[in-house]
Amino acid sequence: MTPSKTPAEILDIAGTEVRISSPDKVVFPEPGLTKLDLVRYYLAVAEGALRGAGGRPMVLKRFPKGIDAEPFFQKRVPDNHPDFIDTTTLHYASGTSAEEAVIRDAAGLAWVVNLGCLDLNPHPVRAEDLEHPDELRVDLDPMPGVDWSQIVDVAYVAREVLDDMGLAGWPKTSGSRGLHILVRIAPQWSYRDVRLAAETLAREVENRAPGLATARWWKEERGESVFVDFNQNAKDRTVASAYSVRPLPDARVSTPLTWDEVRSARPDQFTVRTVVERFAEVGDPHAGIDDAVGGLDGLLALAAELGPAEKAPRAGNGSGRRQSVMPLIEVARTKSKPEALAALEEWKARHAEVVPSLHPADVLVDGMRGSSSLWYRVRVNLQHVPDAERPAQEELIADYDPWAGKEWPGRPGSSPAD
Repeated sequence: MTPSKTPAEILDIAGTEVRISSPDKVVFPEPGLTKLDLVRYYLAVAEGALRGAGGRPMVLKRFPKGIDAEPFFQKRVPDNHPDFIDTTTLHYASGTSAEEAVIRDAAGLAWVVNLGCLDLNPHPVRAEDLEHPDELRVDLDPMPGVDWSQIVDVAYVAREVLDDMGLAGWPKTSGSRGLHILVRIAPQWSYRDVRLAAETLAREVENRAPGLATARWWKEERGESVFVDFNQNAKDRTVASAYSVRPLPDARVSTPLTWDEVRSARPDQFTVRTVVERFAEVGDPHAGIDDAVGGLDGLLALAAELGPAEKAPRAGNGSGRRQSVMPLIEVARTKSKPEALAALEEWKARHAEVVPSLHPADVLVDGMRGSSSLWYRVRVNLQHVPDAERPAQEELIADYDPWAGKEWPGRPGSSPAD
């Protein structure tokens, strides 16, 4: 977001005054959208956006330097938050806790946008019951080389599994390359049970669509398939909710769909400008989601039938770390994605002879969750390179440490972000 000295604007939103600082600050240069444009977008789709994010604690994902810079993740609600923002305290697996924001109305939406938030990242629980999720989240994440039609095919298989389990799935574009399917459930099960149910769903989708879908957690083992990302249901994880604006140049929106639309829709159809028109014309396709509450008994019974998922072998050096079954080499760890891509190009230039053997899914550039921001890891899977031609592991081209100087009880390792 470029610096601006435009005077603040005070909006009256259903009787609540919300201050919007630098309203003319350009957030999306390509379509020419300002901060005030984004506020007005969220007000126009408030009913749908609140259906996805309202009443839930949320992580504030803030873009103070614009969409071309890395955001930072703020769990703790600002001390000077207004009275119309509720809060609740979450306790994390790391042993830490945070008082997080809970928005309940359109004024709350405007407030978070004013902080520099683009997308909304709520937890799958209501503020009134923080230990029992009421939403199971199916994240269909395509590997490189996978086209939209394959994602759609997997979505319909997931719908079939959900139907067989007595559950209703509500599809939406992720706002990036994939699809999300949301499932309302009664808040009776623990996070552990919900994650197990989601993993079981993923395994069953893979069983019914081998080669198209995968439940393999380790990225290098997925090939050119759609990963059914069950770990989005782990405690502490959040995903962009319905009507969230994503940080892509065209101001793309994570948009609810009907199942009849899934096969013909394309993610790039849905932007801030087009979704406002769509919402005014057809309303929210997820309007009935809160009336379609199901249970996890079927998926948990299937989990018992399938037995535990296969675990990766562990290294023999006593570290307890997973040992990959693929010939992986690590190229770089960087603070930003441009640095990661530059490091990858440098590695390719050094080893130009093997590049033609690499498949799209063999190049792994992962956004990893740090303490408050993303960092990037670059790896290459040499599975399609003949043994005699495989480059050895070298010193990292860049070796950024996101944890340097940071200590806290139970400091976690990182995992790939959504």
